[in-house]
Amino acid sequence: MGYITAGQAAKKWEISQRRVQILCAENRIEGTFKLGEAWAIPENAEKPDDNRKAKKHNEK
Repeated sequence: MGYITAGQAAKKWEISQRRVQILCAENRIEGTFKLGEAWAIPENAEKPDDNRKAKKHNEK
């Protein structure tokens, strides 16, 4: 299995590199680990759901 950097994951998932780093630090991406200051992310890792977005619901 290969690994990619936070920058590569950011491009792949179309989010910022900083957001990927936060997801790694929060253990939201399975199989990540740090190499010095850089995160190693499994190349087949899936983008976690963004729980920051408010979910809309129908109110009547």
